[in-house]
Amino acid sequence: MLLGTVLVLLLLGGAPASAHAALRGADPADGSVVRTAPDAITLTFTESVGLLDDSFRVFDPDNRRIDTGEAGHADGRADTARVELPAKLGTGTFTVAWRVVSADSHPIAGAFTFSVGTPSATPPLLPSTSVENPVTGGLFNIGRYVAYLAAALLIGTAAFIAVCRPPDVRPLRGLLAAGWWALAGSTVFLLLLRGPYETGSGPARALDPSNLTRTLGTRPGLALVARLVLLAAVAALLLWRRKALRKSGRSSRAVLPTGVALALGLALTWAAAEHASAGIQVPAAMTSTVLHLLAMAVWLGGLAALLTLFHRASVPSRVVGRFSQLAGLSVSVLVVTGVYQSWRGLGSMSALTDTTYGRVLLAKLAAVTLLLLAGARSRRTVTRERTARSVTVETAETREAAGTGETAAGTRDARVPEPVGGRAEGAADGLAGHRVDGTVDGPAGDGPDAAADAPVGGPPLPDKPRPPAGGALTPAEDAQRRALRRSVLAEVVVSVVVLVFTTVLTGTLPGRAAAEAATAEQSAGLPVASVTTIPFSIGTGDPGVRGASGKVQVTLDPGRVGDNGLQAVVYGPDGGFVSIPELRVSFSLPGQDIGPLDAKVTDRGGYWGAAAVNLPLPGTWEMKVTVRVTETDQVSESKPVEIVR
Repeated sequence: MLLGTVLVLLLLGGAPASAHAALRGADPADGSVVRTAPDAITLTFTESVGLLDDSFRVFDPDNRRIDTGEAGHADGRADTARVELPAKLGTGTFTVAWRVVSADSHPIAGAFTFSVGTPSATPPLLPSTSVENPVTGGLFNIGRYVAYLAAALLIGTAAFIAVCRPPDVRPLRGLLAAGWWALAGSTVFLLLLRGPYETGSGPARALDPSNLTRTLGTRPGLALVARLVLLAAVAALLLWRRKALRKSGRSSRAVLPTGVALALGLALTWAAAEHASAGIQVPAAMTSTVLHLLAMAVWLGGLAALLTLFHRASVPSRVVGRFSQLAGLSVSVLVVTGVYQSWRGLGSMSALTDTTYGRVLLAKLAAVTLLLLAGARSRRTVTRERTARSVTVETAETREAAGTGETAAGTRDARVPEPVGGRAEGAADGLAGHRVDGTVDGPAGDGPDAAADAPVGGPPLPDKPRPPAGGALTPAEDAQRRALRRSVLAEVVVSVVVLVFTTVLTGTLPGRAAAEAATAEQSAGLPVASVTTIPFSIGTGDPGVRGASGKVQVTLDPGRVGDNGLQAVVYGPDGGFVSIPELRVSFSLPGQDIGPLDAKVTDRGGYWGAAAVNLPLPGTWEMKVTVRVTETDQVSESKPVEIVR
């Protein structure tokens, strides 16, 4: 059990690690005052970025947009963005809003101010720096979910047919077609939405020719086009195989290596365009991502194929056994690549609980744990089934030997049939389908180990005979096979949840990148979240009763004028989380006679928070925290908090 837990923990890196860019520096710097107007604005990032037609918006002190030149890279460096400013810029405070696309294909945005001569008497309001349009972002994420599911269905079903070799693949043709069409449709959908997603505009711009033209010139756009070309090749391969089967009854030897190459190419369209293509150790990360995606597809898509066969056809035990081995190999690949992705994405164990990426990983851990438990249950059921079938055949052989009239003197071996009409033929008729050598007639039995090849999981096909009396299911066997179907169904359901978490992770800033971004922002003089720790101690007034003590950690994000998100965590004297009945937080600005402003925090289950705390002016605010630990005992403590413009 401990080993299984460790393996699941290593699987935490199930999604490719992202490496979103962060602003490292700006010239002019945020909040700076320069004597003369600059000729250009230059931004430097932690990694290479792509530029948009509207990467820079510059506003004058009257909040009117200034005509600027075309955005470009400074001195040809891909990690910079630069725009020329007009002559005679004037004096006062200017606002710059910027938007670029990081190397991992995700857009990032921000805003800052600088002043020429003297700052304006009334500071301008910063424009919205929302990274994406909510509707466009939601639709884009749905397209990504469908693409992942479709890839698993297409690649996994094809791998199941090639490796597990079910005797009848007709029920699986629908899965292949559904996976192909869903992946092709979602790819076209993502290609059209890519432009609005990067620019932060509404989905109505999806059919704008200029957006599509620009998308086709970017790496993510080219990757999507390559995916469509590969899907066309997959369709041609499937049609070629089907034609060859109709003509000669067997497919060409070139089908398997060609299919493997196409599967690698499809996985590469994700690795080359998203998170693995940026950050540290790009070649190793891309290789790991390709292997991880293929292992995920083989495992989860194979589950869907197996479940389909259970409900629509007979499934020989050997097919289930082969898939069990294939799934075990897939899990091993997932573990190895997951170890690397965990290290690359998280950076530290504390990021598991301190970052959104880490918390989503923990949620995925719970889902993967359920998936592995269901898989282990299925494997045990298959083992019991094969054991029971072997015992049944051995019993049948014993009965057959007795029926041939074998004498103590040692007559003909029971495994050698007599001539037609002889006693061995009668014995075979009594077994109704079992050969005298212990194997089973029909496509399920193809060797001496085919005793365990009896159909499991579903009814016989309409054009196939029902299992003979000698292979009839006992109540115990029937119960085992029903349990196997339920277990595989549970695996499929949980696997969909795992894929959803995987897709969420691909769009979430991981711990390592979050730390790099915070360091870059601090070195650039940019405002970051304000974190304040307030210790408290409550005496009960009774010398015989111990009081309460601890600290409250309050985070204001972004810690500047305007709306701020607030999160407050209460720690006990031992540093662990504690639950209290009530927490109140308020803000006052004594110099301006403002406040107290109640933050109206609510219990969010493990922490207290407020979505929007508006602090209208810069300066040193007084934050007052009131902690109530019982119905009658509470304490209030205050600390200064610096709010910047």
